[in-house]
Amino acid sequence: MSRSSYRGRFAPSPTGLLHAGSLATALASWLDAKASQGIWLIRIEDLDTPRLVKGAEQGILQQLAQMGMMSDEGVLYQSERKPQYLEAIHSLNQGRLLYACQCSRKKIAQYIQSHPIPDSQEMVYPGFCRPLEPQICDLDEVNYAIRVRIPKNTIIKGQNLHQEVGDFVILRQDGIFTYQLSVVVDDAAQGVTHIVRGQDLESNTPRQIWLQQQLGLTLPEYLHIPLVVNDSAEKLSKQTKAPIIWPQNSQEALIHLYQAGCHLELGLTKPHVTMTVSEWLNQAVMAWKNRREQRLGFFNTTQ
Repeated sequence: MSRSSYRGRFAPSPTGLLHAGSLATALASWLDAKASQGIWLIRIEDLDTPRLVKGAEQGILQQLAQMGMMSDEGVLYQSERKPQYLEAIHSLNQGRLLYACQCSRKKIAQYIQSHPIPDSQEMVYPGFCRPLEPQICDLDEVNYAIRVRIPKNTIIKGQNLHQEVGDFVILRQDGIFTYQLSVVVDDAAQGVTHIVRGQDLESNTPRQIWLQQQLGLTLPEYLHIPLVVNDSAEKLSKQTKAPIIWPQNSQEALIHLYQAGCHLELGLTKPHVTMTVSEWLNQAVMAWKNRREQRLGFFNTTQ
């Protein structure tokens, strides 16, 4: 594979610094790009302003640099790309695929209480506002959420989007573009060909593929890695108070990298005291490459 044909990315949200789970995802993404002689990008997904932690974006970049992982091109910040997201919304609206949703959280919550669903299933929006159509002129004038209109019998990756997901939001009532829309627009803009991310995001893939299809975008390939969990089998996250990673020296960085490598089943021995981060990463790339070549269907784009 030539260097120009593979473009991967790691896209953290600066709602806090990296922990062991996010490091494992970053490492897997970086290793796959380097094993493929490709380009690895960092994108800061900083749209959800109420949840952002001041200084976290620079802290994340510093953490990654401590681990020997730096973007091969300039870092992209989603907060600077709102016009592009609005353009995508206009494109979807021209296809009559959108509608305004004026439902309050209280109204939806009351519906959920009267229509209980299993814990394993998502709440499917009942379509109260489906007859409405958004009039998108100026983003500052939007005072409602915007949902996509999923046609019946839309099957992607074995998932019936209409029945199992429903009409999802792409612009919140507070004017914040959602993850589903922004990630699709930015992956296309950056020419991303391969996405390596956590298994918790796998359920998002069908709706993102659907958006890519509606916008006429090239579909990347996806790989979802197992999640790092705590002693209670909970996904490591900011919500479960996962400790952040902030190595004081290269030896501490190596320990964190080795632990992430163990989670990814690289099969490497524990680094010796004289090993550098760069040397360990070189070994990890070869281990990942061997593992990648041994597994057919490593990536999945089945629709």
